[in-house]
Amino acid sequence: MDSSQKNTPRRLHLQAGNTAAATAAAAQPGQQVSGAGTGAQGAKPQAAKPAAATQNPAQPARRPAAPAPPVVTIRPAAGAARARRRHWGILLSFVLVVLLPMMLAGGYLYTRAVDQYASTVGFSVRKEDFNSPVDMLGGIAKLSGSSSSDTDILYKFIQSQELVADIDSRIDLRRLYSKPQNDPVFAFDPAGSIEDLVDYWQRMVKVNYDVGTGLIELRVTAFSPEDAQQIATAIFDKSSVMINELSAIAREDATRYAREELARTKDELKKAREELTQFRSRTQIVDPTADIQGQMGLLTTLQQQLAEALIEADLLRETTREGDPRLAQLKRRISVIRGQIDEERRKFGVGSEETGGEDYATLIAEFERLSADREFAEQAYVAARVSLEAALADARRKSRYLAAYIRPTLAETPQYPKRGMLLGLTGLFLLSFWVIGLLIYYSVRDRR
Repeated sequence: MDSSQKNTPRRLHLQAGNTAAATAAAAQPGQQVSGAGTGAQGAKPQAAKPAAATQNPAQPARRPAAPAPPVVTIRPAAGAARARRRHWGILLSFVLVVLLPMMLAGGYLYTRAVDQYASTVGFSVRKEDFNSPVDMLGGIAKLSGSSSSDTDILYKFIQSQELVADIDSRIDLRRLYSKPQNDPVFAFDPAGSIEDLVDYWQRMVKVNYDVGTGLIELRVTAFSPEDAQQIATAIFDKSSVMINELSAIAREDATRYAREELARTKDELKKAREELTQFRSRTQIVDPTADIQGQMGLLTTLQQQLAEALIEADLLRETTREGDPRLAQLKRRISVIRGQIDEERRKFGVGSEETGGEDYATLIAEFERLSADREFAEQAYVAARVSLEAALADARRKSRYLAAYIRPTLAETPQYPKRGMLLGLTGLFLLSFWVIGLLIYYSVRDRR
């Protein structure tokens, strides 16, 4: 226990009687008031004389004495504070947890940490759309614009394992990032896997992407200015190749349907023409319509000759006898012409050996069907060719490319690591950790 707790409190007793006597004496000087002294443990008030013996009967009676005030306890002043064992333990923990790690971190940052140089490169994905003169006259021309979807793809591509592996095989990233020999914290372990290299890449390459403007800015750090610029240039080159591939894919997607449609219509046209060729080879008729026209012309001629022979026979009967040889010859001629006419008419209904036994009605129907199929296939093929040309022209008008607004820079002074900032953050973290531990210690101690 402290010395202040061992002292006994002193008590001061304020006497109500003395106060009352003093009040009465001040009011009546001729009166006698008995007082009481103070001692170590206080004095009790003495009894006053009867009022009837000392006061005039004509005077009024005195007021009753006031109640006694409460007792006030006064403690002695605290003694001088002295350092305890727990205080020395807290100081030792502060030194071990905060000061010593900060000294080690500062010594490492300023003696072993290798300087790092930064190279900056900025670019954006642009899409040029050169519209036709009709669109220009219509006031809906769109000269250029940015493709946010392509920029999002490029933003992810820069952080991908594919890009890291490609650049590593091109310029040997492991060798560039493991140059410092005595800096295991900031240098890369050349024995690490590709996943370790990708994680280290995230530390050395910072990507800032503005979604609103579509601008991408890279800060590439390395242990020499030339290495940083070389890595930044490699990233820009691979990004350009990536955008060109995206443009080619978009162009192929835009023309793929037109190409497929053209191939389909071409096959249909080829099939229609082959079927028409087989029909002509089988029937030995190039054009049944023209053949029918020839047959109709022959039939018309025969009918005309028959009419002339009949007229001539009628005229001869009027001038000659029935047994005239000329009349018999005309009858034979008329019979032959009629037989030929019947033969030609049978060709239209029954067919002949020239037509393979098929009648002209069937041949005409089949020929018209094949001709219609061929004409439709030709029209579809022409339309597919036009669509493909239009798709190719539209794809050529729309092109994507990577536009750099900041070329890869060459640093002159090292900017990293930020030694003062890292040391301050380390100290803040250690101090916070120490304070939290101290609060936990006192909380547990007070609960016991």
